[in-house]
Order: sequence, then C-alpha cells, then structure tokens
Amino acid sequence: MSKTSPLKPDRDRNPATGHQPAIRIFERLLRGYKGSAGLRLWNNTLHAPTGESPTFTLVVRDPAVLRRLVFERNPVLLADAYFRGSLDFEGDLYSAISLKTHFESLSLGWRDKLALLRDAWRLPAGADAKLKPATNTIASRIARRFSHRHSIDSDRAAISFHYDVSNEFYRLWLDEERVYSCAYFTSADESLDQAQRNKLEHICRKLRLKPDERLLDIGCGWGALVCWAARHHGVRAHGITLSRQQLEYAQQRIRAEGLQDQVTVELRDYRDLSGEGIYDKVSSVGMFEHVGLANLPAYLATVMRVLRPGGLFLNHGITHDEEGWNKTVATEFINRYVFPDGELDCVSNIQLGMERIGFEILDVEGLRPHYALTLRHWVQRLETNREAALREVDEPTYRVWRLYMAACALEFESGGTGVYQILASRNNRGAWPVPLSRRDLYTERDRRIEEVN
Repeated sequence: MSKTSPLKPDRDRNPATGHQPAIRIFERLLRGYKGSAGLRLWNNTLHAPTGESPTFTLVVRDPAVLRRLVFERNPVLLADAYFRGSLDFEGDLYSAISLKTHFESLSLGWRDKLALLRDAWRLPAGADAKLKPATNTIASRIARRFSHRHSIDSDRAAISFHYDVSNEFYRLWLDEERVYSCAYFTSADESLDQAQRNKLEHICRKLRLKPDERLLDIGCGWGALVCWAARHHGVRAHGITLSRQQLEYAQQRIRAEGLQDQVTVELRDYRDLSGEGIYDKVSSVGMFEHVGLANLPAYLATVMRVLRPGGLFLNHGITHDEEGWNKTVATEFINRYVFPDGELDCVSNIQLGMERIGFEILDVEGLRPHYALTLRHWVQRLETNREAALREVDEPTYRVWRLYMAACALEFESGGTGVYQILASRNNRGAWPVPLSRRDLYTERDRRIEEVN
C-alpha cells in the first residue's frame, strides 16, 4: 500500500484554493463513466479530461454538492442542486443526464470509499458564490401536500401544481394547437405543429367521429381536441379538466372560434360525471397517469357508465416497463418535482384492467419514438424562449421543466417508458363497432391534413 502525503487541512478548506479534493472526488465518482465530462469549480478552476473535449462540463458552485454526493450518491441530489442553482451544466444537457445511469450502477471498494470520505472532509466549508438559493423550493411545497391518496381535493391540487404554472409559459414551447401530449410524426423531420395536428386527426379517425355524435374528452387541457373534433368532424364535444387556468383558456378559445353551440368545457373530476350512456365516444389523452393505480378500476368503470353500448373509448397514456409504481430514482424525481401524484403501470396491466371492467380491446398502438421526438422539440423550444419563460416563472421552475423533459426524452428513447393508444368499445350484443380493416384511418387522413393547412 503506497503512502500519500496529506494535504494541509487549512489550505484544502479554503474556497479560493482548496480545489484538489474536489477534483479527486470527481475523478473517483466518474471512474468507468462511458462519456466525457469536465468539471468547473466555485473558484473557476477548470478540470477537463486529457486529450479530448468534454461533451458537457459540470459546474459546481457549492462544495456541499460534492460532499452530499460522497455520502449518498443519489442522482436526485444532482437534480435538486441544479434547480437551486448550486450546480449547473455547460454543453450537452442530454449527455449530462446520463450521469443518472452511471451513479445508479456505481460500485466502489472500501479504499475508494475511505478516500472519498477523507476528501469530503477536506472540501471547503463554503463557497464565495454570488448565488441566492431558492428558499421556497418546489420540493418543499410538494412534500407538505401530496401523499398518493388520490382524493378529489388532492388530485385537484396535484393537477393545479403542474398545469396552473402559467398559460403563457406553456404557450412558449407547445405547438400552435397547444397540445401537451405525444405528437404523431410521419417523419422525423416533420414540424411539431404538423405532428400535433396529425395526432388530433388520428385520434378523431380512430374514434370514427361522425357529425352530431357526442364526444367526452376527459382531461381536455387547453381544448385542442374538443375544438378540432367539432370543427373538422361536426361532433358535439364536452371536455372536463381540473386545471382552472386551462379551463379559462379553453372557454376563451371556444368563443374565439365560434364553437359555443358545439363545444363545452367545465371544471369537473371524472368521478363527478353523471348519467349513463350519454356519450357516443370518449377520449382520454395524457390524463390517466394522474388517476392512481388503485383508482384505475373506478376510472374505467366511470367511462363504461357514461359511454353508450357500442360506443368507442380511446385511452392515450404513458406506461412503464415494469409492473406497479415502485420507488426508484426516476419515480422519486417525477413525484417530487413534476407530477406529485402520478403513477404508471405496464401496458398489459392497463389492458387487463379495461377488460375486467368489460371493455373489448380493438386496437393498441405504441407511440414511444413519437414521444421522444415530441419532448426534444419541447426542450429546444423552451431553451430558445428562456428569457420569455423566466418572465412567467422563476428560475427553479424553468430548470425543473427543462431537466424533466430532457430526461423523459432519454427514457422514451431507451425503452424504459412507453406511450400507447388503446381503442376499446362497450359491448353491444356482439356488434362490431369499427370497419373490418383499418384502411379508413389512412385513406383520407393526408388529404384532410392538407385541407387543414
């Protein structure tokens, strides 16, 4: 065992000069990392890999970030430090997010652990950074409010937390129709605006909408689907949402488009829907992720009740690559910062739940690569409009959305997360509610999209 000369504690703990322990911690924690990363410290010391340019540089403004990583090595700590501003990234954000996978698989021997602890003690006690960390972080607000009980009140609060950020904030990075769910690309270079129009039309065609039919959209967002279905398919559409800001925008939109006689929206929980067999068709796009796994039977039973016999139900939602919503780094991050009470399951369990209620499954379409493309578009638009976004939200909120959407893009690309459209029907004495082939979904679709443009 070779001996090393200990550095002087008083010099190591000086924020202006004590950067060597930080560099050693960085090199040990990134040993075996597949990418190329640099390090910039609170005193502007730059440490770069030998012989190559890093794809990103980790900017550490507070020694406490490295100290906490030594003791916990939880990637969520990096996220929290990024939101607070004590950590930043220069270069490719997507490459930086790959640190999550590295830290989750990192295994250290006792010698490395001992060396890390020694250097953690030698880190400066504080940095002379001109940075004011957020005192009322998103994490602290969530911790006091949400518990996955999924009562009507808690669900309303959870939806408000995510969707009532600012209508203008969302406008900056969503498409022209303001659709906050997976788009439908016919090619990788298609614009986001076109791809979202494709998606709206694709859903309407799957539901085989006809003039004067009654459509219910559960979780209608800013009203894109109900307005599209009314304008282009002549239905009478009703949307429900738990977001007051979305409701107000959708109501203004309906008036602006002159659709008051065809489209209505209201602030209502799906559990408060009344009536039986009222609607010919029901859609739910990007909503059932908020329902909670324990509440899925009640949610599906409600849809079954309000849908007429022979009616069609399209459920579009995100799924997980494993059963249940177990505690992981990814689920902890999502529930702490983004979707407080969100829960996902594998697609086979979602289908099984639908069948247990009595739905007949007609079609299942996976859209995983489409969501990865959608998210990359959103991140690019958000970054392009950063200054305008910061006039609507604070810096931590901007950083949450940027990191969340970029991380989700990588999850969809890797296959850890999926998204599916499931088309089902309420049985009507065995009658088949759709054409024998699926040719009708595509024969007229391109022509209709061109007419819309």
